[in-house]
Amino acid sequence: MSRNRLSRTSAALAIIPVVALAAACGSGGDGDAAAAEPTFVLKVTDGGNAGPLAVAKRDGTFDAALAPLGAKVEWVNAPPAFSANLKLFNAGQLDVSGGAYSPVVGALSKDVGVRIIAVADPVDQDQAGIIAAPGSGVKEVKDLVGKRIAVNPAGKGEYITLKALRQANVPFDQVERVPLQPSDAASAFSTGQVDAWASFNDPYQEAKARGGVEIATEASIDSKDNTIVAFRTEVLEQRPDVAAKYLETLQQLTERQRSNPEDFQNVFEKAGPRALSGDRLARAVDLGRRASVPHYPTAADAADLQEVADLFHQNGVTARAITAADVFYPLQDKLAQAPAAQNQPAPTPVS
Repeated sequence: MSRNRLSRTSAALAIIPVVALAAACGSGGDGDAAAAEPTFVLKVTDGGNAGPLAVAKRDGTFDAALAPLGAKVEWVNAPPAFSANLKLFNAGQLDVSGGAYSPVVGALSKDVGVRIIAVADPVDQDQAGIIAAPGSGVKEVKDLVGKRIAVNPAGKGEYITLKALRQANVPFDQVERVPLQPSDAASAFSTGQVDAWASFNDPYQEAKARGGVEIATEASIDSKDNTIVAFRTEVLEQRPDVAAKYLETLQQLTERQRSNPEDFQNVFEKAGPRALSGDRLARAVDLGRRASVPHYPTAADAADLQEVADLFHQNGVTARAITAADVFYPLQDKLAQAPAAQNQPAPTPVS
């Protein structure tokens, strides 16, 4: 059952113009000046050649939406795995990214200042899982005993591996988890340095296309590691209006993708290594048609996240326990408090 809450979102976002007005008055300028010369830069992961972020970059969608708030976006070329971007978040070089529960739990356990503001319900959980090298002799999860599997540490790959091993009743210490981010894991997998790889999205599909043996998927292990939108906490504290407008715009882009999924593929390049064709393009278009619109977290989302956090803590992936309350940022509550700040000075822009 979908848990989208667009009506609640619209109500919460209704106060955003008040926040924008307060920021303009506090800065000593007017709304037109703020819109003409944005003073706040939101650093967003580049969307590549497909999806809502790619279309937003092509069309200037976020800049148009954020301009009345005196803000604009800067696109950041970042690795595809959220867990590979923690240094960028720590350095203030990245403010917002998509991802999953697991790497945010891992980030908070390392005191990286990121929080989740929205969740998207699962659409196709065959986009991530465990693949074995063709010559490894691994045909199912129990065959991983005594083998080496590449995982992005404290991220989706490690979560998938732990879930799959537990489901197959394989003791965790009988399988060597090799901590590698996707770019390094792809090389290790292709050269036989590891026997298997817990991966996701394009790298996963590419490895399967090259002959990798799929032995588990998120669907087969009943994964709870749902898709999320996460922000740097400092941005959420200083500019909740910008975060909320970003989410609202992303929701609208996702609705457009559901209606016209073809426009959200091969956005910049119709041919070449980033472009899709044939069956892969048809599959991507179908997924776009069924894309889940991100929504503010619900109690059910919190329960799913807690399952991920508990699995990590119980098995030593994270040194301290993390709760859903630690991970989800109460953006709606923050927005509801905004009218009380109308007469306060505008927040200092985050650099």
